[in-house]
Parts: sequence; C-alpha cells; structure tokens
Amino acid sequence: MRRFPPFLLLAGAVVAVYLNSFLGVFQFDDFNVVVDNGGVHTWSAFFAGLPRGIRPLLKFTYTLNWTSGLGLFGFHLVNVGLHLANAVMLFLLASWIGGPSVSRFAALFPALLFAVHPVQTEAVTYISGRSVSLMAFFYLGSLLAYLRGRERGNRFLLYLASPILFLLAAASKEVALTLPFALVLCEASRQERDGWRKALRSQAVHWGLLVALAVLFLVHVGYGRLLEACFDIRDAAANLFTQVHGIGYLLSRLVMPHALNIDPDLPVFSGVSLRLLPGTLLLAMLLAAGILGMKNRSLAGFGVLWFFLHLVPTNSFIPRLDVANDRQLYLASWGLFLGVGAWADRLREKRIARWVEVVSVVLVIALGAFTVSRNMVYRSEVALWEDTSRQSPGKGRVWNNLGYAYQQVGRFRDAEAAYLRALEIDPGYALALGNLKGVRTKTGSVR
Repeated sequence: MRRFPPFLLLAGAVVAVYLNSFLGVFQFDDFNVVVDNGGVHTWSAFFAGLPRGIRPLLKFTYTLNWTSGLGLFGFHLVNVGLHLANAVMLFLLASWIGGPSVSRFAALFPALLFAVHPVQTEAVTYISGRSVSLMAFFYLGSLLAYLRGRERGNRFLLYLASPILFLLAAASKEVALTLPFALVLCEASRQERDGWRKALRSQAVHWGLLVALAVLFLVHVGYGRLLEACFDIRDAAANLFTQVHGIGYLLSRLVMPHALNIDPDLPVFSGVSLRLLPGTLLLAMLLAAGILGMKNRSLAGFGVLWFFLHLVPTNSFIPRLDVANDRQLYLASWGLFLGVGAWADRLREKRIARWVEVVSVVLVIALGAFTVSRNMVYRSEVALWEDTSRQSPGKGRVWNNLGYAYQQVGRFRDAEAAYLRALEIDPGYALALGNLKGVRTKTGSVR
C-alpha cells in the first residue's frame, strides 16, 4: 500500500471490482422508481412532481440519466462514480479524525474495505440503491467542509458550504438528518478541543436546519404519507425488538460476504424473546466499547459510535416493510472498518508489520473477488431471484418475483412452479395468485 498514492489506489480498487457491474440490468425497485416512473422520464414531468414528491435530488439524477441517452451505462457510471468519491472522502475523514498521529495505513485500509466489500453492491450495482450513495456523497462533503472550516476558521465553509451540502444530502434521502449528530461525534474525537461552546456555535446553522427539515418532513404530504405507512406496518416498540435481530443480521453480512441477499427473510418480534438475548448482549457490549473508546479518543471508539449513529434512522423505532437490507450498512459499515484498521495499525507497531500488511492486502483482494462475483448476480432478473430463492427459500415474495422473472423470458413452466411455491408459503398472496392465473392463461393450462 505504501507504493501508491491513496487516491489512485482507491480509484483502482473501485474500478477493478465494479467494472463488471456495468453488465447489470434494472432490478426490483428500479422499475417502480425509474423504469415505470414517468415522473423521471422528462424534465417537465420532474418539475411537475416537485411539490408533492419526496427525495427531489435523487429524482433529479434519475431524470438526468434517463434523458442523457446513455441508457443503463449512464446509471451505472453515476453509481460507481459516487462510490469512488465516497471512498476518497472517508479516507480524508479518517485522516482528520486521527489527527497528525494517524498513520496512512489506519486511514487508507478502512477506506479500501469500504470500497471493495461486497455488502456495498446493493448501493452501487443495484440502480435504486443510489439513494444511499448519493446521500452519502453530500453528507460526507458537508462533514469535510465543516471540519476544514473549523480548522481554518473559514466562515464560508462553516456557515454556507457545509449547510448547503447538508440540505442536498437531505434532499437525496431523509436519513441525512443524523448529520448534526455526526458533527458532535467528530468534535468529540478531536485530540485538542477549544471548547464545546465554540463548536456548537459553529454548528448552529446545521442544528437550525435539522429542526426546519424535521418540521418540513412532518407537514409535507409525501413524507407524511410515508411515515403513516411505516407505522401501519408495526408499532415502534415491536420494531425496536425486531431491529435488535435485524442489526445482528447486518453485522453478520460483514463477515459472511458469500451470503448476501437482496430480500432477506427476517422474523418480526412483537415483544421480549430469549432469541434476542445473544444479539442484545453483543450490541450492548459493542456500544459500551465504543463509548469507552471515545473517552480515550480512539479511532475504534469513534468508528463504533459512527456505526450505531448511521443505523438509528433505518433500524430503530421507525418501522420498515423490510426489516434490514444490505444498503443500510453503506455508511455505517465504515465505522467498523475504521475499528478494524485501528486494531491492525496497532499490530503494525509490533514486529509483525510486514505480515499485517500482507494479510490486509489479501483481505482486500478476497473481498474484491466476492464483489465481482456478487455483481454478476445482477446481470439478469432470473439470476438475481434464483440466488435470492436459495438465500430466502421460505419467503413468498421471493418466489413470486422469481416466477415473474421466468415469465418475462418465456420460461412459463418454471414461472408456474415458482408461483405455486409462493402460494404454498402464503396461500393468501393475491399478487402470486394473479400472476399464476396470467401465466396459465398464456400457456392454455387454466385450471
């Protein structure tokens, strides 16, 4: 790692592992938010939908891609470019947090893990996963502008550039509302602080924007309907219990890169369960380690708290139809990678530095190979849902989607079998029942 400039190394890693992502096609939610969404097909339709629509900047990028004439290539180009920029900014962020004493290895290794880990494919290769990477792009830009402004006493960066980037992040995905808390976390990690009063004054615009955005989201018709739909799924208490298991599942994906799943079959818990005890203890110990580490101004402590902070919007009180998805780890995972980098850097201080670097390079290459393999799952709808059916064999939606993928390519017998499997799991699944009738009508095997 020493021989190459960090930015060049990150760029090479991202290009190497995501080059074959350009073979991917539109999948799953892509049809709802892009392909079949006339609101992003023309600029007039985009502007007409602004008053009531949500995530306007995300839709702006979809419209830009759709009207560019570059087709799927353009969509993938933007996604990969965003991911590369985010990896570079995370390297810069780690360098700032660690201060002058941080080694290049401790900042670069986590950024490389972020860049090549296959858990990120859902935010990069999957087109509609862009909501996360686009938000992260402006979110990290806002953080870095703030930190540079604090360092240099630059009022333009503090009070204009950083807040504007915060607004752009929130216009991409509402989970960006955690940014002011991330600013506090960054301030807490400083080796030498000049007082919380000055720090909070520097963040005044951000906190004001947070309040304004929270009110806007509550009164906005589109976001109001979204929240209402969320709380119709399950109550906040049940969701919190469910998410203890959900976060445990997400943690496991970081060490099980061969078992990624676009539609995991995760249980819902309505109350306390002994099954939740191991996960609860693990998360409590991890959180305690993060708090203790922050007292010592350690990179690992910062990383653990960063991990929890970025899962709060998606994996705590607000219910979601899907308990957990890989893309929720996009920014959060870097916190744990930062902890791994700090631990490996300590080992380098001993007499095994050479071996640590060798193992690190092997790990990056291995994870990159898993990412290249995972990208190929997105090459067709059939490939994606066949893979998902092996990971979630007991989920009716998976078999219905596989059946529809088969139907689209003319594999009607396979489609019928998949729909029947979906109805075996969920006899009342109306969509699968309608699809089954449709495919039987086409094949003349109406029963």
